[in-house]
Amino acid sequence: MPGDRMRAGAHLLLLRLYRRLPRSSRLFVVHRLTPSFTVGAICVVERADGALLLVRHSYRQRWGFPGGLCKRGEEVADAARRETVEEVGLVVELVGEPAVVVDPDPRRVDVVFGARVDDDGGSARPCSPEIVELRWFPPTALPELQHEAASALVALARARPPAGAVG
Repeated sequence: MPGDRMRAGAHLLLLRLYRRLPRSSRLFVVHRLTPSFTVGAICVVERADGALLLVRHSYRQRWGFPGGLCKRGEEVADAARRETVEEVGLVVELVGEPAVVVDPDPRRVDVVFGARVDDDGGSARPCSPEIVELRWFPPTALPELQHEAASALVALARARPPAGAVG
């Protein structure tokens, strides 16, 4: 086990050196040595009758939810609302706490928001070239979903307290 002790000693020495670096240098080291992830926002939009808004992207076969990547410095909740307006023309109210999905292979973090519309959602329309179709589906009759959309639904369901639970 002498090798383990040497590695532990070297690790401790590096940590002591790291601690003495100025903050900007520590951030530089962290950003160079750790994997980077993209951060996206997904909006699971629900009408008053429980139907969910799904979109079909021009570059995907299966159905998904409105959403996309956050802009640099943009709050994730703002990105969710922005993407929903840009893709389907709906202004939504975010409800509840968001859920987070980490997908390590493509190095992506998606923050999933539940959302609702004030009206019946009839004003929803494809507003972006990437959206070729949109439809409202009852939650019991969803079409084949993109991997990200299925993961988003599971994460959001896990994040919501069970019906009748006291918080």
